[in-house]
Amino acid sequence: MKTAILNKLASIEKKKNIEILFACESGSRAWGFASPDSDYDIRFIYKHKTEWYLNLWEKKDTIEFMTAEDLDGSGWDLRKATLLLAKSNASLLGWLFSPVIYRADESFLKEIQTLANENFNPVAGFYHFHSMSKSFLDKVIEEEVSLKSFFYALRTTLCSNWILKNGTIPPVVFAELLVLVDADIKVAIEELVAIKATKNESFQALKNDTLFNYLKDMITKNNLNRNSVLLNKADGESFNEFFLKTVV
Repeated sequence: MKTAILNKLASIEKKKNIEILFACESGSRAWGFASPDSDYDIRFIYKHKTEWYLNLWEKKDTIEFMTAEDLDGSGWDLRKATLLLAKSNASLLGWLFSPVIYRADESFLKEIQTLANENFNPVAGFYHFHSMSKSFLDKVIEEEVSLKSFFYALRTTLCSNWILKNGTIPPVVFAELLVLVDADIKVAIEELVAIKATKNESFQALKNDTLFNYLKDMITKNNLNRNSVLLNKADGESFNEFFLKTVV
């Protein structure tokens, strides 16, 4: 599949007359709890020729594609990505630290990861994941629940808890977040990961009350401690310097 992905990215570059600076896998295949029928969520950052940016009028700054092989692609122009990174956009941070990288300009990736770490705003990150965790909790209250939704609830809850405790960008790999939970809960979650790896995305499972209550309690504690998350203001000039250096 990697060959098909690389070929598709090369085709996009040629067709759109762009340069792809970085491309990775996002979503469940990057997080580590994919199902057999999970899409390949390909995410990338690209840039145009310098002249493209010297224009009064705004232009389309995204590229999307979907192929018959379930390759779901979405790319952001360099300017869009840099502006969103300055706001600690959680989706973009997930791309930049994905464990599955299809291709990258190594110098670009190192610089943008450093920029992300140094300017991460814990408040923005916490509220993004905390809000999502509360929404997903509402989807897993029935006796039979979607394993996909349950893992989304778990992941977003653990990410917000990570930020609450560490003030840093949470790990993309789900297994690395399990240091936050008790040993017996970790075992139960790992058993569910193994089950999900054999079931399709639509699979419904009986709700595990122990895990559900643990999840609900963590969301409550996250909410009670939300005001302890510290703000970190981004250095706007460093983003501008990065953009200007990269675009030429």
